[in-house]
Amino acid sequence: MQYLPIFTKLDNKPVLVIGGGEVALRKCRALLQARGKVTLVAPDFCQELLEMAEQNIVTLVHDYFAPAQLDGQMLVIAATDINAVNEAVFDAANERNIFVNVVDDQPKCTFIFPSIVDRNPITIAISSAGTAPVLARRLREKLETLIPQHIGPLAELVGSFRTQVKQRFKQFSDRRQFWEKVFDSNVVSKVQTGDIAAAKQQLHTMLDDTAAPKGEVYVIGAGPGDPELLTLKALQLMQQADVVVYDYLVSDEIMELVRRDADLICVGKRMGDHSVEQHDTNQMLVRLAKEGKKVCRIKGGDPFIYGRGGEEVQVLAEHQVAYQIVPGITAAAGCAAYAGIPLTHRDHAQAIQFVTGHCKKDGQDLDWRSLAQPHQTLAVYMGVVKSPYIQAKLIEHGRAHNTPVAIIENGTRKNQRVVTGHLGQLSQLIDQHAIVSPALLIIGEVAQLHSQLAWFGQQAQTSSFAQPLTDVV
Repeated sequence: MQYLPIFTKLDNKPVLVIGGGEVALRKCRALLQARGKVTLVAPDFCQELLEMAEQNIVTLVHDYFAPAQLDGQMLVIAATDINAVNEAVFDAANERNIFVNVVDDQPKCTFIFPSIVDRNPITIAISSAGTAPVLARRLREKLETLIPQHIGPLAELVGSFRTQVKQRFKQFSDRRQFWEKVFDSNVVSKVQTGDIAAAKQQLHTMLDDTAAPKGEVYVIGAGPGDPELLTLKALQLMQQADVVVYDYLVSDEIMELVRRDADLICVGKRMGDHSVEQHDTNQMLVRLAKEGKKVCRIKGGDPFIYGRGGEEVQVLAEHQVAYQIVPGITAAAGCAAYAGIPLTHRDHAQAIQFVTGHCKKDGQDLDWRSLAQPHQTLAVYMGVVKSPYIQAKLIEHGRAHNTPVAIIENGTRKNQRVVTGHLGQLSQLIDQHAIVSPALLIIGEVAQLHSQLAWFGQQAQTSSFAQPLTDVV
């Protein structure tokens, strides 16, 4: 992070602009919107600045820049087209530890102007640290289409209730849950239609409700790794959680999207390393929900496909804990798609079977005869370690040695690797290429299509910025 994003209160604070042209005027307007006390220094000024001075909106100093003019200023902007003057302003401001911005000269900026989405009192600032202002502007354009105009009045309304809510709820987590409840209620729709009085009355009613906050568990599938494969509902619930209970298979990029102030608890499982036993995880979810917390139980892939989500939800149901289940893109679907391998194909595979390389220690062995049938796809989860056994069993029960196979490591992620070959080489390929988890095995005729249909990381991708803005709403 090159710049610390902060919002500065400039009410009647002295700020200085060096320059008198159109650029200086533009910066002056931004400072005035924040109610700063603006002084401009230049030998000459544009007509609009002269008119603003006549109305006592700004103060103009008809002079050349001198370092003494910085004394007592909170921040300064150099907006001239003379490099020597801009550099002198930068040096003088640095000597006095005053924030300075030299327009269009990012190395000479100790603060920068972001692109702004203004829904007063809600303000959203987007910055590229001065490296790509047009990109920041495009992001602002997208946000302008997504954020409704009534957000400002809604923020003003709830702001007027903050003191009452603090008096009613002593714990921060209780206050947060109250506000989440408000924003999920029709208080929002009443503000949207302009009926502020009705919205205010409903807020009073909700504040008088003495029922204790109720906990809930969101069992969420995070998909195979690419954060853009998250569902909208998953992202919304991740942002509401008090506690996030996650596995190792959830990518770092996805974990960056969870609520910033949520408590994070890792109960991840790796081969030979169960940091938290499943029974303990189940009881943890129950306990946290009983404490009134909103718990996000996030899992890689889909929680109901080799994710033990069913086991956890059974325990929640037994203890009468409220829960929601949000499906995710399972590894077989996501990894195969990003590897250019259709799981079914009329010419190659009329059926697909999902299996796991890991079962309960006392569980039944797989139906190898069924799995070894030709013209079907076999997607094997967590099969790297047991690949020699899988390979031997399939061949033993009739699958041909030359059956195409694909091994997809870190599927859908930037470091995705796809290794292809034949069933008779499966374990050798895994050793030769040092394949590590997470990895998915695809066994069947469709695996040969990878060389023809591979696309991820091999061709230019259409950017979301190229799509019409209306498609985003």
